[in-house]
Parts: sequence; structure tokens; C-alpha cells
Amino acid sequence: MRQRLPPSLRLPGFALLWTALLASGFATQMIVVAIGWQVYSIHHDPLDLGLVGLAEFLPLPVLALPAGQLADRLSRRVVAATAGALQVGIAGLLLAITELGPHSIWPFLGVGLLNGVASAAGTPAQRALTPELVPLELLQGAVALRSVASQIGVVAGPALGGVIFAAQPLAVYAVAAALLGVAFGAVLAIPRAASARQPEAVGVESLLAGVRFLLRTRVLLGAIVLDLFAVLLGDPIALAPVFAKTILHGGPVVLGALRTAPSVGALAAGLLIARRPLRLRAGPTLLVVVAAFGAATIVFGLSTSLPLSLTMLALSGFADMISMNIRGTTVAMLTPLALQGRVNAVEWVFISASNELGAFEAGAVAAALGTVRAVVLGGALMVAIAASWTRVFPELSRLGRLDELEPEPV
Repeated sequence: MRQRLPPSLRLPGFALLWTALLASGFATQMIVVAIGWQVYSIHHDPLDLGLVGLAEFLPLPVLALPAGQLADRLSRRVVAATAGALQVGIAGLLLAITELGPHSIWPFLGVGLLNGVASAAGTPAQRALTPELVPLELLQGAVALRSVASQIGVVAGPALGGVIFAAQPLAVYAVAAALLGVAFGAVLAIPRAASARQPEAVGVESLLAGVRFLLRTRVLLGAIVLDLFAVLLGDPIALAPVFAKTILHGGPVVLGALRTAPSVGALAAGLLIARRPLRLRAGPTLLVVVAAFGAATIVFGLSTSLPLSLTMLALSGFADMISMNIRGTTVAMLTPLALQGRVNAVEWVFISASNELGAFEAGAVAAALGTVRAVVLGGALMVAIAASWTRVFPELSRLGRLDELEPEPV
């Protein structure tokens, strides 16, 4: 049975990391569904959904660079496990808030800030563990499997979270806390690796090393900024509670299905890439899939049919997974091991800006223009940006096959 596993999953350390990503991805998406429904039910205002996303993002610009420095100086396993323990506590706090019966969004904004702290502190170390645990020749497949682990949990998490929430809201947070505990234990169990990193003097120069590396490596910068715009402008999933309740006239189960659909498409793409790594030129492929993401978003925004809406969200997830794999593999393979924590910290600022600020932007634009207009406009802007990106970052459009990449000099 072991021989049937992908080569990177036969490595004990990466297998444990994969397990942690699976459990935490499942738990996180269950929590997202529950919070989204609770927050929207208080005032029925889409802007409230955006404020929660903004609260989650706020700690990141402050903590990202120090967190990247920690990930490159201390044990990445210990840093990631400490953040995981904080996430277990957050799930317990949400259970207590739900038991008291919230009548204001303020408790959820506070939880969002705490979750932002945990994410900012732990994610650079967690993401930097992959190239530390997996040899270079297996890295492309490992990056795909890392995304697959998250998406497996995400596929079942939102739908099951919606069903459990409809029956008993407290149970969602209890199950999520247990899953986050499993993830915490798996990270702690990763074998300690002998570090090949050389000690560096603590200072501004060391703190900003990841920023400088990205600024001079234009291929990475172009891929990361493109992903920022893609999700910031084009991702409609933050408005899923509005579509579920107001446009598609459903309840928590429909909301869970909407949140699951992108992950179904992403999981299909991830499994495909894990079995057949991309052999096409990565740069042009990235631009095509980002444009496809925007086109699917436009159709979703105009849809009043649940099957069509789910199909478009699945297509957007399929395209987004290919985009994430290209970006993630490029970052992992071009970045020297000694800089992985700091570069991943900067990348995580962009990823979170697109997710959390994207949720705020979606809520604000929806409140001003209407939900459908906001989603259609975002998708159209995404197609236009993808079409213009060859002029903004020509280096990215010339990027070749991922298996031909080698680390850049420090």
C-alpha cells in the first residue's frame, strides 16, 4: 500500500505535515461557514462579512516580517505547532460566544483579530516546512499535494459544517476544535531535522531579506501580485451567504454547498497535477487560468440557478488551483532554503490581502453597488488584468516549465 503513495507522501515528515493540513483545512472551513451565517444573521448587512475579513487581515502587516524571521531562525516545526495551539483555543472561544448567543458582530471581530495573529505567526513556518522536508526533485508534486490536503478538508468541511450548524451550532465548533487538536499533534510529531541554516545577525537587513529577494526576482513578484489581484477583485466567495439566502433562496446547507463547490474543482485540479505535473510553459498557463477564473466569476454573478452557480464556482476553483500550484512551486523552487520563512511571510501578506481584504472589498462594493454588480465587475476586471499582465511583468510571461527551475542566488 505504501508503494502506491506519491513519493513525497512516503516521507514521514511530509506525511505528518500533510495530515495536519488536511485536519486544519477541514476545521477552518467548518468555522468559516458557521461564522458567516452567524454574522450575516445579526444585521443582514454584507458589509459585516467584509469587516470580519478585515479584522483577520489587520495583524498580518505588523507580524509578517518578524514571523518570517522566526521561521528562519527557530525550529519551523515548533513555531507552526505554537500557532496551531492558539487556533485550538480560538475554536473554544467561538463555542463560548455561540453558547452566550451573540447579538453584535464585535465578538466575531475580536476572534478575527486573534485568528489573524495565529495565521501571521504560524503560516510562514508551516509553508517553509515543505522544502525543508522534501528533496528538490519531489518538490513540485509535494506542493500540489499540500494544496490537495487543504482542499480535501475544504470540500467536505463547508457542506458538513452547514448541516451540523443547522442541527446544532455548538457542535460545529466542538468538532473543529478536535480537528485542530489533531493538526497540532501531527505538527509536533514531525521529526526534528538537522538544520543547515547559517546563523544571521538580527537586524533590519536580515528582517527585509525576503522583501529584497522578491523585488529582484521579478518572476516571483509578478506571480504573487497577479494572485493578489485575482482574489482581491474576482473571488465572490465572501458573499456566499448573500447569494445563498437572498439570490438562491436557500439556508445553511445551500451556503455550505456554495463554499464547497470551488474546492471540488480545486481538488480535481490538484489530484490531476499530483499525478501529471504541469509540462506546459508555466507563465502563459498562469495568465490563461487567471482569465478563466474571472470569466467563471462573471457567469456566477449573473446566475440565479443553483446548478449553474455551483458549476461556475467549481470551474473557478479548478483554475485557481492551477494558479496556486504554479505560484507555490515557483516560490518553493526559486527561493533558497535559508530564506524560505521570510519569503513565505511576504507571500502570505499578499495571499491574505487577497483573501481577507478581498472579503472586505467584496462586502463594501456589494453594499454600494449591489451584490450581483459587484461580482460581475470584479470578474471583468480580473480578465482585463490577466490580458495586460504580459506588459507589466514580461518576465513572468516567459517563465518556462516548473521542473526546470533552480534556486536563485541569495
